[in-house]
Amino acid sequence: MAGPSLRPHVHWAQRHRELFLRVELSDVRNPDISITDNVLHFRAQGHGAKGDNIYEFEIEFLEPVEPKPVCRMTQRQLNITVQKKESNWWERLTKQEKRPLFLAPDFDRWLDESDAEMELKEKEEEKINKMKIESRVPKDPFKHLKKGYLIMYNLVQFLGFSWIFVNMTVRLFILGKDSFYDTFHTISDMMYFCQTLALMEIMNSLIGLVRSPLIPSVVQVFGRNFVLFVILGTLEEMQSKPVVFFIFYFWSITELFRYPYYMLSCIGIEWKPLTWLRYTVWIPLYPLGGLAEAVCIVQSIPIFSETGKFSLGLPNPLNVTIQFPFVLQIYLIALFLGVFVNFRHLYKQRKHHLGPKKRKMK
Repeated sequence: MAGPSLRPHVHWAQRHRELFLRVELSDVRNPDISITDNVLHFRAQGHGAKGDNIYEFEIEFLEPVEPKPVCRMTQRQLNITVQKKESNWWERLTKQEKRPLFLAPDFDRWLDESDAEMELKEKEEEKINKMKIESRVPKDPFKHLKKGYLIMYNLVQFLGFSWIFVNMTVRLFILGKDSFYDTFHTISDMMYFCQTLALMEIMNSLIGLVRSPLIPSVVQVFGRNFVLFVILGTLEEMQSKPVVFFIFYFWSITELFRYPYYMLSCIGIEWKPLTWLRYTVWIPLYPLGGLAEAVCIVQSIPIFSETGKFSLGLPNPLNVTIQFPFVLQIYLIALFLGVFVNFRHLYKQRKHHLGPKKRKMK
């Protein structure tokens, strides 16, 4: 024969429009909470006064309430908020006059009626003051124009990098490894266009059109353009190297998720799978892209040494020459520092967008 059900300790408080219940259960699992016929039904497994067991209780409210309670669980307790149907002050919580033994006032949140009215009045005054302040702030007459520009910019970049990715993927399936050697001649025009247009990202951050920090944008855009225009664009010997395929492929995959994410953000839409991809695919791709760029630079150093291109001879008695290969060696160090800066920035963003949040249950 089953014994009597276990009841947790429950503390309550009220405001004119809300009821607050704090259930003293830790590590709550499988909670079943509902309101039917103005009665709150609670059943959950957790650790309470009688150890780790199933606890349950029912409360028939004094006056009508909304049938959708809002619950928030923490490791130590479970909080339930119930909306009253009418804004007024109750003389007690339950319909029965005698208070149940498991129920007690929550003195941490307890207010008498006059204090609650004062709190309500302060909230209303705060809301009115906020509306007054917002009404004084001048509206941006170019808001829609800026939004339209950002949507078009991200759309154009998405289409450009999509074309690059699809073209390279199709050629890889058809030609296999042979597609590695003519990637630059096939893709370079579109890559030149996209990376030149990417300079606008620095301008967007500089003038405050977007909230992205300036330094990561500068590091990424100038780093890519240095490899594209200075290394690959000026050395024909580098244009047929297989490393070009991997550089372009890693760049394009990353942007396939970044630009549509920003485009949807401009119109206030968040698609969770896209958010996850935008803040996850960079984890392998950024280090791989940085490694491919480093390989490209290392392969170009002997060619620059042989041709003397971009090396600068200074008119001085010592006949000192600034060798461009030496500049590239210094740049290699800066490249990995730049990868670290962007990696750290994106990790913080990922933690912000995908990090753990308080669990809510309705």
